[in-house]
Amino acid sequence: MTKRSVAIMCGLFAALFYALNFTIAKEATPAHIGPFGLSWYRVLGTGIIFWIIATLAGPKEKIPLKEFPLIALAAFCGVGFNMVTFMVGLSLTAPISASVLMVTTPIIVLLLSFLFLNEHLKLVRILGILIGFAGAALLILSDNNDATATAKNPFLGNILIFVNALSYSFYIILAKKLTKKYHVLTLMKWLYFFGILFITPFGIQEGLAFSWVNTSTYVLLCIGYVVIFSTFGTYMLNIYAIKNLRPSTVAVFIYLQPLLATLVAVGLEKDELTLTKVFAGLLIFSGVYLTSRKSK
Repeated sequence: MTKRSVAIMCGLFAALFYALNFTIAKEATPAHIGPFGLSWYRVLGTGIIFWIIATLAGPKEKIPLKEFPLIALAAFCGVGFNMVTFMVGLSLTAPISASVLMVTTPIIVLLLSFLFLNEHLKLVRILGILIGFAGAALLILSDNNDATATAKNPFLGNILIFVNALSYSFYIILAKKLTKKYHVLTLMKWLYFFGILFITPFGIQEGLAFSWVNTSTYVLLCIGYVVIFSTFGTYMLNIYAIKNLRPSTVAVFIYLQPLLATLVAVGLEKDELTLTKVFAGLLIFSGVYLTSRKSK
């Protein structure tokens, strides 16, 4: 299996882990733990995991001091600011609304790649993004229209989710440059080091106020999933995908999230598969294929 094939598989699994995160994280916040507190545990737990793995299995690689400002900026966009705006936004809006806004990331990344990485806007890739977006929009809009009924402040929540998508798009661009120079484990341990510094002032109070003893096992499992799968797992898989694929190709896997979430819901008999959802799925896969096609 080629590196490109492995990278595409990493993108698929990252999309699956993150597709479940919209619902699972919502189970924990804000009812049981504040969004800032969950973000703090998310970054702190993942940072510890990355430092342990990098120390035991990573290369003995040194990063020049002049590179740390760029790494700190990438950490701010992809770990600190990104995590806070996502968790706070998700606590205010509905998961379905959050997933709608997250599919704007590939469009933002494509434009940023064009502006900063000299990536060409070929017609087939533009067409792939538009087809994928149409499929994601069709799938989401065909779902329950009253999904925002339980949202506390959908307007502010949706704005924060969009800001999160914008921030994560900048992270993909910055990470692409950094992965050309450094091993992924070296990079991730330092990204999360700065991420912990950024997020601790915002999240430590809510984090320490959370009672692990008096919380149900179900909520603890939800928090564990957020830390291990939707954070450590997705960032580890995505950084490999970013290293071996175009930034716009990595971003387009976000289109798979609503589709995968639907398939899981159908498998658990929480939803039913309709002709509209099948058609939307075909559009999404077509968009991913066209965008990820290797240029001759």
